[in-house]
Amino acid sequence: MKILLLEDDKNLHESLKEYLEVEGFEVDSAFDAKDAYEKTFQNKYDLYIFDVNLPDESGFDVLTNLKKAEDQTPAIYITALSDTKSLLKGFQSGADDYIKKPFDPEELVIRIKSRYLNKPLIKYKDLTYNLNTKELLKDGKEVFLGEVGANLMHKFLTNIGKVVDTVELMDLLYEPSTNALRVNIAKLKKRLGIDIKNIRSRGYMLEKI
Repeated sequence: MKILLLEDDKNLHESLKEYLEVEGFEVDSAFDAKDAYEKTFQNKYDLYIFDVNLPDESGFDVLTNLKKAEDQTPAIYITALSDTKSLLKGFQSGADDYIKKPFDPEELVIRIKSRYLNKPLIKYKDLTYNLNTKELLKDGKEVFLGEVGANLMHKFLTNIGKVVDTVELMDLLYEPSTNALRVNIAKLKKRLGIDIKNIRSRGYMLEKI
């Protein structure tokens, strides 16, 4: 899991970064809003951990601007602010969680693991698929495929590297035919930028990467 840590207190920053890395997370550092914007432009993250009081602009503003740019990366605020108004502002800016300073780093790790690592997610290239909600994201943005397309992608993403029988796939169509199946798969390939291979006389396969 790749995390961007935005915290201007260098001592706290380094101690948190070290603790998170020991727990197996990959952590990039940002010490002000400018750093954060540059890092999010250059990299894709699974989670943001943002301080609120920064030297240039607030963590609230940073996350708000990222959300406006259609960045759907989940975020946790760490801050000494404890009033209800600040708490509300934090969630309104798009945060998923809020931890008040001072806190035990173990608490942060527990929240990350319980909230983000236990979700049944399948990742394939720039796609993320939630098996529970059937939500499909491409580059962090939700993609709507319609019932047939969604059912076909569910079948492929839950069978990566395996050939899915043509008959099994045609059962997912409104009007089953080999031509209709080819058309629907072509649409998925174009819409999602993926390669679904036709395995002659057997079916189709989404190859492992």
